[in-house]
Amino acid sequence: MNILFFLIPKSDTAYIYSDFTVRQALEKMKHYGYTAIPMIDRDGKYKGTVTEGDFLWTLANDLNKISDLEHISILDIKRRVNNKPVNIDANIEDLMDMSLYQNFIPVIDDQEVFIGLVTRKDIIQYLSKQCFQK
Repeated sequence: MNILFFLIPKSDTAYIYSDFTVRQALEKMKHYGYTAIPMIDRDGKYKGTVTEGDFLWTLANDLNKISDLEHISILDIKRRVNNKPVNIDANIEDLMDMSLYQNFIPVIDDQEVFIGLVTRKDIIQYLSKQCFQK
């Protein structure tokens, strides 16, 4: 099955830009209530995913005071885990294995431009319907 069936388009997802400061990124994550968020550059290319834990470790290890967050680029955050993206022509089998380790899978086109994501929840719902329909 084609992953377009599961795709949440970029226009319907929250993401941050790689030139955001830590403060801007945290504010966006707080607004949406997310624990992880995709990061793209201004050309739309996927640059990785930032998690709450990444922020926490930066705070614990590198900062003297909270106001430092206004001057730190989001690209300076050390990321322990990076959600790997899939190409738009991936199939459901590709997503199943990745969803074991990622809450969502970023989807990119052939130019590595972020076009949306697929959530673990959507994959589990699909698989559940497949199992119980038989």
